[in-house]
Amino acid sequence: MQSVNMKPIDNILSIQNLSKVYKSGHKALTDINLEIERGEILALLGPNGAGKTTLISIICGIVNASSGRVIVDGLDFQKNMQEVKKRIGLVPQELMVHSFETVWDTVSFTRGLYGKPKNPAHIEKTLKSLSLWDKKDKNIITLSGGMKRRVLIAKALSHEPSILFLDEPTAGVDVELRKDMWNLVHDLRRSGVTVILTTHYIEEAEEMADRIAVINKGEILLVENKKDLMQKLGKKSLILELRKPVKSIPKSLQSYDLELKKEGTELHFTYNTHEGHTGITGLLEDLKKAKISFKDLNTAQSTLEEIFVQLVREST
Repeated sequence: MQSVNMKPIDNILSIQNLSKVYKSGHKALTDINLEIERGEILALLGPNGAGKTTLISIICGIVNASSGRVIVDGLDFQKNMQEVKKRIGLVPQELMVHSFETVWDTVSFTRGLYGKPKNPAHIEKTLKSLSLWDKKDKNIITLSGGMKRRVLIAKALSHEPSILFLDEPTAGVDVELRKDMWNLVHDLRRSGVTVILTTHYIEEAEEMADRIAVINKGEILLVENKKDLMQKLGKKSLILELRKPVKSIPKSLQSYDLELKKEGTELHFTYNTHEGHTGITGLLEDLKKAKISFKDLNTAQSTLEEIFVQLVREST
C-alpha cells in the first residue's frame, strides 16, 4: 500500500522501446527506454557515434524512429506533433543561424514559428540572461562563435519550452562561456524547465546533472542518480607517499590492488568504500613487514570520468 505522504513521480518525457535502423542496416538505437522527470537535469553521456544525437533528433521530430513511442507531457508525439513541438526547445551542435539578421529579429522570428504571440518582454529577458542585450541590434555575422552559441540558446528559449535539449552545448567554447551556461541551466531548472544535455565534458555532467544516463552503441547502459552512481561505482584510492622510492611491488603485497607511481615514490591502493573490509589495516601491517615506510597518506575518490570510461569499456 502506497504511503499517503509519498509524492508521485511526474515524468514529463517517456521514451518507450525506441529503435532506429537506417536503410544501410546500421542500428543507431536499440530498444531505448527512458523516463525523465519534470524539472530535472539529465546528462546523456556517450562516446562519438553512441546514438546521443540520433535520440535527441527523434524526440525533437527531426528524425523518424523505426519503432517505439515518445510521450511528451502525456501527449503521444506521433498523434500530437505540432502541440508537442511547442513544448520542446533544441540547441543543436551546429551553429545554424541566419548570418545577416539581427539578434533581436532572429530570436523574435523563431518565437513566431511556434505560433506564439509577440512578447518583447520575454525576448528581452532571454537576451539579458544570455548577456546578449547589448548585441540585440547586431547582425549575427559580426558575432564571435561563443556569442552565436548564445543566440542558438536564445532561439531555443524564445517560445518558452518546458523541455530544453542541449546537444554538446559548450563544444568549442571558452571556459567563461561554459560557466555562464552552467548558471543559465540551473536558473532554467529553478523556473521549472526540464533540461537534457549531451556532453563530452564529464565535469559538465558532474557540475549540472541530477541524473546520468550512459549510452553506447545505441543502447542505454544505465540511468542513475549522480550521487548514487558515484557511490555505487566510485572507488577510492589510498595514496601513500613513500620515504624511499621502490623499484617494484614486493611479492608479499601483490594480493593487494596496488600501483606504483611517480617513479616509485607513491603507492596507490584502490579499494571499495562499500565493502565492510577495505583491506587498509592489513596493507599497512604488511607494508611494515616489508620494511616499506611512508611519510604521508591521502585518499582520492574516483571521478565520474573514470566511472564513465569503465562502463563504456565493459560494454564493448
